[in-house]
Amino acid sequence: MGQCVSQIGTWMQRTAQVWLVYSLTNSPFLVGILGVCQFMPMMLFSLFAGVIVDRFPKKRILLMTQSLFMLQALVMTLLTFTGEIRYWHVFILSAFYGITKTIDTPARHSFFFELVGKEDIMNAVSLNSTIVNLAKIVGPAASGAIMVAFGPVICFFINALSYIAVIGGILMIRVEPRAVRKAERNIFKEAIEGVRYIKKSEVLIINVIVMAIVCTFAMNNDVLVPVFANVALGRGASGYTILLAAAGAGAFIGAILMAFISKYGLRKNLLIVDALATAVLQIGMLFARQYFVCMALLAWIGFVNLVFMNTANSIFQMYSSDEFRGRVMSVYSFLVEGTTPIGNFYAGAVMQHFGGGTGFFYCGAVTLLCLIPVFIFKYKTIVQWIAPKYSTP
Repeated sequence: MGQCVSQIGTWMQRTAQVWLVYSLTNSPFLVGILGVCQFMPMMLFSLFAGVIVDRFPKKRILLMTQSLFMLQALVMTLLTFTGEIRYWHVFILSAFYGITKTIDTPARHSFFFELVGKEDIMNAVSLNSTIVNLAKIVGPAASGAIMVAFGPVICFFINALSYIAVIGGILMIRVEPRAVRKAERNIFKEAIEGVRYIKKSEVLIINVIVMAIVCTFAMNNDVLVPVFANVALGRGASGYTILLAAAGAGAFIGAILMAFISKYGLRKNLLIVDALATAVLQIGMLFARQYFVCMALLAWIGFVNLVFMNTANSIFQMYSSDEFRGRVMSVYSFLVEGTTPIGNFYAGAVMQHFGGGTGFFYCGAVTLLCLIPVFIFKYKTIVQWIAPKYSTP
């Protein structure tokens, strides 16, 4: 419940922050650079963060990171309230947020396993996704209404207050203490060990490659949606936030579906099917210029993205041991958000050069082109995932 409140606040700030930067600069490229700044720490330090997560109690780490998130939101509120906010302020605060999130994400995902165990981890991942995507619906919609009436400062202040709920929730959790790795070895060697552990499993390798492609090029809604709403559809802040909420609604439905089918076990074929579906739907956005058609397509994109991410998360959780889980989940964090600087830079650049209405098309097209070689080189394994009874031994 605490995380649900906090996630709503986070999405309110995230939505308002992107629109604030676009309003200050009127540049799709600089909006993309903001994403680069926010997620660059994930790209650079995620693997080392996994080593740290394996060495310290997850609960203690989460209390520290959530407190730092609150501090960042308070500074953002103060600068905006006084009218002193500038692009470089948002740039620095986004970098601070990114550094904190580099530690928070693998710690949080590893903590799920400690709370519920292997038997219920798929359901736990789906429940977490339900919370996050409920926030994706409520947060942007509330942010749009508040920005129109009062401006972005209230969104930032509400986010700061929302961390009280999640910190209180973490303090109330009682979990059996698990063995913590001692800091006896070099952090670089332990990070490399985690990578080698993944390389030994073909399932994990395929998961990593497909995630790297989709997360880098297909999941750039923070950059794509505000520019698309303004340039292609001629809508302002309210149109932008409603489109984000539509994507969140699709993802919310996907999270509920995944929670329901989790009792049937892990379905690796969903990773492949939804990767392709994401690319095709984004290409289809090139031909959509009616507002409600775009809402429907974004809802579908949100749905398939959620199913894809839940499947990828579950594969990492199910195919990793307790000793390496923090480091494996740090790779997951790197793929989800550490690759965002590349994707945001690419999305911002193509929209700057070819127009705001083409962003989805170019992201979907490059995703599809990059997936084709993977399907060719890993054909036998992928066929076994999709149609095991028709595949050859």
